[in-house]
Amino acid sequence: MCGRFAQYSSGEVLEASFGASLGAQTPAPRYNIAPGSALLAVRADPLGARSFTMLHWGLIPSWAKERKFGTRTINARAETVAEKPAFRAAFRRRRCLIPADGFYEWQATPTGKQPYFITRRDRLPMAFAGLWEVWTDSATGQEIASTTILVTAANALTRPIHDRMPVILSSADAGAWLDPTQAQPAPLIALLKAFDADSMQVYPVSRRVNVPTQDDATLIEPLGE
Repeated sequence: MCGRFAQYSSGEVLEASFGASLGAQTPAPRYNIAPGSALLAVRADPLGARSFTMLHWGLIPSWAKERKFGTRTINARAETVAEKPAFRAAFRRRRCLIPADGFYEWQATPTGKQPYFITRRDRLPMAFAGLWEVWTDSATGQEIASTTILVTAANALTRPIHDRMPVILSSADAGAWLDPTQAQPAPLIALLKAFDADSMQVYPVSRRVNVPTQDDATLIEPLGE
């Protein structure tokens, strides 16, 4: 699964990497994004033009009765996303990219779970495959735009730590994922594979990341440095 990640690239890097303008948005660097919080995402309109937006992490289908439905839909499995009721409509019509400079996974040790930070070797932001939905609270009329991160089987680098990892898309695959004219499951499912292990790096970090309120650049420093 993917339960914690970071977004700290500059606006210039984000715009160049994702082909969209941030406009007046100036997102602050974040090093410990947890489920239930807002995150930066990229969506495409019906003509394919991209834009950045903020989405609630934990997808709430339009038919859900309660907002808390999103607590169990922070991730969607690549193997079943096309059929699961919570995700299948969004999979066909409401896909997004989630910029991530790295993500955390935990490995069991005799002294407790040790967190690791996983990034691209070139330090460019990753593009997680995501889905989005809009849910309306029947009691208040409030609309909430929410998202989920797709996960797949781990690659050789991350497998010793955890058996799942986020779906990380190449630039070409990211374009195909956002393509508003594509609604057939097979070509989309073909994009949902593990990222090249040789293009990634992993290292242990402080257990301070276990606390969601901790959010600073020291969280991504290699342990012992």
